[in-house]
Parts: sequence; C-alpha cells; structure tokens
Amino acid sequence: MRRSAPLQRLLIYGLGGPIIALNLWLLSELFHYFQHPITILSIAAILAFLLSYPVHFFERAPMTRSQSVIIVLLITLTLVIILGVTLIPLLIDQTIQLLNKIPDLLTASQANLEHFEMLARKRRLPINLRIVSTQINSNIESVVQQLASGALGFAGTLLSGLLDLILVVVLAFYMLLFGDQVWDGLIHLMPHEIRVPFTTSLRLNFQNFFLSQLLLGLFMGSTLTPIFLALKVPFALLFAILIGLSELIPFIGATLGIGLVTILVLLQNWWLAVQVALAAILMQQIKDNLLAPKLLGDFIGLNPIWIFVAILMGFEIAGLLGTIVAVPIAGTIKGTFDALKISKSGNSGTITLTKNSPLD
Repeated sequence: MRRSAPLQRLLIYGLGGPIIALNLWLLSELFHYFQHPITILSIAAILAFLLSYPVHFFERAPMTRSQSVIIVLLITLTLVIILGVTLIPLLIDQTIQLLNKIPDLLTASQANLEHFEMLARKRRLPINLRIVSTQINSNIESVVQQLASGALGFAGTLLSGLLDLILVVVLAFYMLLFGDQVWDGLIHLMPHEIRVPFTTSLRLNFQNFFLSQLLLGLFMGSTLTPIFLALKVPFALLFAILIGLSELIPFIGATLGIGLVTILVLLQNWWLAVQVALAAILMQQIKDNLLAPKLLGDFIGLNPIWIFVAILMGFEIAGLLGTIVAVPIAGTIKGTFDALKISKSGNSGTITLTKNSPLD
C-alpha cells in the first residue's frame, strides 16, 4: 500500500494536466460558438450582482423585492440616460475625430522619422529607419481601409449595441427578481461540502473586485480629465476615460491604457506625451499605493505570477470578457479550496480530540 500511494499521486497529477487542458479547450470552443449570448448573460449577471446591494438597501425600508428592484433600475436608467445625453456624444465625437486624424498623424510621424534619419546620416550614425517607415506606410493604408469600412457599419453597430443594452437591462431585472431561485438550483447540483465555501468565496471575490475596480477606474478618469484639460491635451476626455476603463483589466490594464494614450499623444507632440505619461503615472502610483490597498486588500491572495496566468488564460478563452473576470474566478477557486482545507483540518482535529478524550 505504501508503494502504491506515490504511484496513485503520479497518475493523478499526470492525468490532471491533460484533463484540465481539454476542459479549457472545450470552454474556449463553447465560448466562441455561443459568444454573443454568453457575453450578454455575463454582463447582465455582473450588473445584477452590483445592483443587488442597493436593492438590499431599499429592502430594509418597508418595500417588497419587486418595488426595490424597480426603484434601483429606474435610478440606474436615469443615470445612463444622463450620461447618454451629455458624456457619450462627446466621446463619440472625439473618437471619430481621432480616427479620422490617425492617418495624418502617421504621415507626420513618418516625416519625423525621415528627418531624424537625415540628421543621423549627417553625423555618420549607423541608423536605418526604412523598415520602420515601410511599416508606417502599411499601417496608414490599413487604417484608411478600416476607417472606410467602419464608417459604413457604424450605424448598424450602434443599433446593435442599443438592442444589446436593452436586453442586458431586461435580463438584469429578471435576475434581480428570480436570480436567487436559479442560483439555489444550480448550487444544489454541487457536492454538499462545496456549496457554502464556493458561494462565500464567489460573492467575496466578485464583490470586492468589481466594486474596487470601478471605483479605481472612476478615480483615474475623474482625476486625469482636469489634468489633461489643463495640459491642453487633444481629446482629453476620451484619453482620460480610456485610461479609467482600462482599469477594469486587472493588474496590467492601467499600464496598457497609459501606454496607448502616450503613444497616441506622441504622434502629435513628444513633449506633451512626456507630460501626459508623467501625470498618468503619478495618479497611478497614488491609486496603487494609497487607494488600492484599502479597497482591494488581500482578498484574492494569489501570487502575481498566477494572476498573469489567469489573465492570459481568460483572454485566450473568452477575449476581453475573460480577461476581466479571470482574476475573481481564480480567486474564487483558490478561496474554495482554502476553505475546504481548513474545514478538513478542523474536522480531523475534532476527530483526534474525540479519540483522545477517553484517555484523558
């Protein structure tokens, strides 16, 4: 029996890797096949999860569940309409202007590269930027083609997005009303010892993650907007909100957003790009060192390497949506296993104490 134990462990670990890889491949194929409905259901579930807290707040007053849900949805729709009338048209206008300006910016950057290469030749420096110039030309052609094709499908995309938004709101409404019943039915399919730790870990991770990321993104967007306006950055509102939205991608999102905005500003003015990068990095450091520890804490408890692995796997399986939900899902799995280990060790300690009690 002692010799068979290591063999059993070896078989378990050896078969576990291919089984996990096969399950991940199946998840990826299923997501790509049902990408649109899964995305709508996931966004509706996240929205219902976030709105469940104000619903519980209104339920403390003498209100029914249905009345609380209706009030919260009306408040949410009012805020969305206000943003849709004031902020979103500005963002759409700045986005269209930026997209139309990108070919000119790339042409200007090509001219700057050629000028830089001429100065290098005069000083006899071994610098050849022809490859970069050729790449810029190909990028200009592809961007122009994408803009031409995107302009034709913009109205259809806008209409489709509006219909998806209405569907998300309707699904979130029914999830707030009947989500507990559906969840109870699904959770009872799991083994009895997993139900409570899995539910607790899932609620804790998703609550802390999405609420904290939304607040951190709001902080980045709201603080960078006046700074960019003071620096007279072109498309200041669009760039600030882009950095704020990138905060939804955990761990690396803000860095990617700052890098993208810096590159876009660099195509226009290199000194302004330096100021934009310094201001954004300063706000990022304030966010990471002062706000994030208080909001996030150590609720996930994952090693940074495993966080990167989870993000990469989430992106490979489900794209942007998988990237956003990868970390709370990984934290949920870890929290469930940790709770099971603690419960097993507690049970073993209780059994040992019971066996030893007659000897006492």
